[in-house]
Amino acid sequence: MYVIFRCDCGRALYSKEGADTRKCVCGRTLKVKTRRIFGKAGSFQEAAEIVRKLQEERYGTCHFTNPVKRE
Repeated sequence: MYVIFRCDCGRALYSKEGADTRKCVCGRTLKVKTRRIFGKAGSFQEAAEIVRKLQEERYGTCHFTNPVKRE
């Protein structure tokens, strides 16, 4: 089981349930137990998809994850 939460910088993250800490790409080390949980997922693929959707809600679509076909 995986939990989904946000860092203070706004980035959505996921971690295995029961993990003590998780490091964000901004450099902060977060205590998972003290964070507000936005959701849970059964696999890391589901967790990554939820994180992707949360990031897109806040920052819009990313061209790296949603490539545009160029002809």
